[in-house]
Amino acid sequence: MSNSDTRRAIIVIIDGCGIGAAPDVREFGDAPTVHSLANTAKAVGGLKLPNLARLGLGCISDIDGVEKVANPAGLCGKLQEVSNGKDTQTGHWELMGLVSKTAFPLYPEGFPQDVIDKFIAETGCKGILCNKPASGTDVLVELGEEHQRTGFPIVYTSGDSVFQIATHIETTPLSTLYRWCEIAREILQNEHRVGRVIARPFAGEPGKYERLGGDRRDYSVPPPGKTLLDQLQAAGHGVFGVGKIEDIFVKHGLTHAKHTGSNKEGLELTLDAIKGTVDLKPLAIVGNAPDAVSLIFTNLVDTDMVYGHRRNVKGYAEALVEIDQWLGKIIAAMQPNDLLLITSDHGNDPTAVGTDHTREFVPLVAYSPSLESLSKDKKEIGIRDGFFDVAASLASWYGLKWAGLGKSFVPELATAKNS
Repeated sequence: MSNSDTRRAIIVIIDGCGIGAAPDVREFGDAPTVHSLANTAKAVGGLKLPNLARLGLGCISDIDGVEKVANPAGLCGKLQEVSNGKDTQTGHWELMGLVSKTAFPLYPEGFPQDVIDKFIAETGCKGILCNKPASGTDVLVELGEEHQRTGFPIVYTSGDSVFQIATHIETTPLSTLYRWCEIAREILQNEHRVGRVIARPFAGEPGKYERLGGDRRDYSVPPPGKTLLDQLQAAGHGVFGVGKIEDIFVKHGLTHAKHTGSNKEGLELTLDAIKGTVDLKPLAIVGNAPDAVSLIFTNLVDTDMVYGHRRNVKGYAEALVEIDQWLGKIIAAMQPNDLLLITSDHGNDPTAVGTDHTREFVPLVAYSPSLESLSKDKKEIGIRDGFFDVAASLASWYGLKWAGLGKSFVPELATAKNS
């Protein structure tokens, strides 16, 4: 993996990191003032993101504290989503080449009683608590103690298409929670085919409950077609999913995967994978997986799950600073034929009203040592009409023929060096 002649790519998804309202923002119930990055920067008196600034983040949009460099080290622009949604799956799938025309069902009034009755009957849980849209932390304050007293799982949703089940690890074993989620996934089909069933285990005592991010599991609808990940795997490339990538794609197109409990853990794994020091174990569904990986696909969820949905602006800003600091280490560890793509799957403006995702453009910065000498005009790639330009660009980077939507933004100068 340390061979400098090997073509590799690293995708870092800063989950819920938008860069301004999309043209159809009102159709998704959001205000035209949403801007995850700029609004956060303004609220905290400026963001210090020197590595992202050097790559060109400040050239995409005005962000307090982020320098607009005269000649960015990387490619910089923004992506406009064309899929019908502003959720995690829709965004990730489109990045890898699949457009979702039909939105997943939402449940602003909670789930229908027949769905709940079937869940209770098939799991044998005897009852449930909540059944409404709720904040994942507030619901523990409200119902955590009653859950421990009754043993009934807390079932809730949000502005996303999710069926979430929260249980205390001392009240309900993790194995039981996961089994209940598998049952819910089987029940929620056809008109109730929600995007994800999510296991939300927590620990602690009343007043001090804490969600266990490392034990969270997402039971997702599989991608409706082949993605770039499938094409890479079929071509013999090792594809390593870090964080919830494994759940989002239901393992499709991945050869290796590791769950993470925090951004720091995900960033450490990414850096170790670049250095070739990760103990990689192939997924059980994969036959003969390569020993090394040539695509590292990382989701950093804290900006979304921990801070964005909770509208914690200070925490959101601190998470961005942490990511930027790690990017310095990641860039330093890259080989000449490595490509780093940093983008997002949707917005989640922590200054916005409510607790839902926000329909925004997402930033795109791309770096490779082979790109740094390009002229400034070749580095500013403008607004890309579709997240799927990422898939097209990666296919070009690996020298693969891409039959899907999108156009590569990686210059021919770089792709021509493909070994």
